[in-house]
Amino acid sequence: MATTADFKNGICIDFNGDLYTLVEFQHVKPGKGAAFVRTKLRNLKTGKVIPNTFSAGVKIDIARVERRPYQFLYKEEDGYNFMHIETFEQVLIQEAIINAPQFLKESQSVEIMFHAETETPLSCELPPFVELIVTYTEPGLRGDTATNTLKPATVDTGAIVHVPLFIGEGERIKVDTRTGDYAERVKS
Repeated sequence: MATTADFKNGICIDFNGDLYTLVEFQHVKPGKGAAFVRTKLRNLKTGKVIPNTFSAGVKIDIARVERRPYQFLYKEEDGYNFMHIETFEQVLIQEAIINAPQFLKESQSVEIMFHAETETPLSCELPPFVELIVTYTEPGLRGDTATNTLKPATVDTGAIVHVPLFIGEGERIKVDTRTGDYAERVKS
């Protein structure tokens, strides 16, 4: 058992029967009264962030989680199939726990977080940026670059990303998987 003195951003705790990761925390020592710790916790199943206040020194259960490297193989109706990079073990994961399934390509490297005691997959995270090829977009008007106007573009995974007017079909772009926004054009 640990206490609130062991809090660090990113640790996983067992709280109210669910697993939460600590997003941020702040130790508060008021001039009058007992010290406490103000936190923001993210539920690993739903992704919802909740605020919570712990009394200083209260006991907490730290859950053991492991991040393992996997590679995306293919999608089927039951979910997404991934293969461990070192052991070649395959695992089927539901779409709900993948942070950006619309940007998954075959042989894409991902990191899957598992609960160590139950071997249950908790989340699947793509790299912060992925390179994709624009398969279809309307042509932009030449010389219309005075404003930051964006147009929709379909990428090779089938997702739609809003890109600047100068991006054309067949170009490689970098997309932020956390927000789904265009980041930059990739120079070949």
